[in-house]
Amino acid sequence: MANLPLIAQNADLHASALLEQGYCIIPAALPRCAAEALATDLESDFEQAAASSGPFYGNDTKRFGSLLRRAPTAQSFVQHDLILAIVQRILGPWCDHFALNLTQAIELTPGSLEQVPHRDQDMWPCSRLVDPALGIEFLINVMWPFTPYTGDNGATRIWPGSHRRQDALLLDPADAIVAEMEPGSALLFLGSTLHAGGANRTALPRRGMIVSYALGWLKPYELQWLAYPPEVARGFEPALADLVGYRIHRPNLGNFEGRCPSMLLRDPDTPGGAIDALGGEQHRLIENWRNESQHSNLSPAG
Repeated sequence: MANLPLIAQNADLHASALLEQGYCIIPAALPRCAAEALATDLESDFEQAAASSGPFYGNDTKRFGSLLRRAPTAQSFVQHDLILAIVQRILGPWCDHFALNLTQAIELTPGSLEQVPHRDQDMWPCSRLVDPALGIEFLINVMWPFTPYTGDNGATRIWPGSHRRQDALLLDPADAIVAEMEPGSALLFLGSTLHAGGANRTALPRRGMIVSYALGWLKPYELQWLAYPPEVARGFEPALADLVGYRIHRPNLGNFEGRCPSMLLRDPDTPGGAIDALGGEQHRLIENWRNESQHSNLSPAG
């Protein structure tokens, strides 16, 4: 059973570090053998994956998603209690609930070039319109290494504090840190943090996985309902299906036939009409409007 007080205490510490530096590393977040087991489960997928293409992905990398479908062992990473608690502290104030944004395995092949520095939240144009002083975050990334991440094989580079300098598209490379880690450790960084994959100057591939979580009202980077259609998600436990996105976000966002999409999984044959899923603000607005409308109708004519 999870030690909830300890998880809460550690989540507070790591969330504070994330908000202060834009990143944090959790050593041995899971046993090394867990990361190695997942890497083994995905070995054939890595071997069969085609090379990526384009100036962002790079022509010398391999990438593939839908990891919960490919390897059930990925679930313990995606639903890691401490990480979910950290994500709740960062994203929770800005959404009804957060959702899985991406699970992607990544291989940097020997000789791969360094990636262009970027902020992942820039995929959503609205993020550029929000005043950084408000402290709204759109995304949290979690990098899990399958092989040791070193400066030589392309460990992720992070610019500490860059989440507070979002107007700066590029920063001095000398200011970046190299997030060296062993399998089982986890690198967390904000969607507003400048980062980049490094160059692999070794003779061996660098393999790992990135799991990311976003505000529940955003369109995810990886379209989860295609990655895990109902016939697949029906086999997930309810909490995982909710995290994948089979859950309505108030007010009424992401519904199917006016109802929560979880019904597709749990009670697909239950008849019924549309059911509101409203937040407190919407209920208050409706109640105020009805009260004012009733008062206006009862007032004597002038």
